[in-house]
Amino acid sequence: MIDDDLVFKALADPTRRFLLDLLFTRDGRTLTELESELAMTRFGVMKHLRVLADAGLVITRRQGREKLHFLNPVPIRQIHDRWIDKYTEHRTAALLDLKRELEGDSP
Repeated sequence: MIDDDLVFKALADPTRRFLLDLLFTRDGRTLTELESELAMTRFGVMKHLRVLADAGLVITRRQGREKLHFLNPVPIRQIHDRWIDKYTEHRTAALLDLKRELEGDSP
C-alpha cells in the first residue's frame, strides 16, 4: 500500500510534477532524456526520480543497458478517490439537480 504522505510530498514539488508530465506525454524515458528537459544536474534529476519512485509514482525497468522510467498513475487515482472525489460528489450531484430543476428536466 502506498503512503499518502509520500505521494503528497512527491506531488508538492513543481520539478517532480514536471517529470510526471513528461512521462505522461511519453512513457519509458531514460534518465538522459529526462535530464535534457531540465536545467539541473543529473544527480538532481536522480534525487527527484527517487522521491517519485518511493511514492510509487514512477516505476523503472531495465532494458539492455538502459534504465527506463514509467509513470504509475495508480497512487494519484487513489489520492483522488480518497481525498477529492468524496468531497465533490455531493456538490456535483446538487449542481446536477439544480440544473435539471432550472431546465425543467426530470431525473
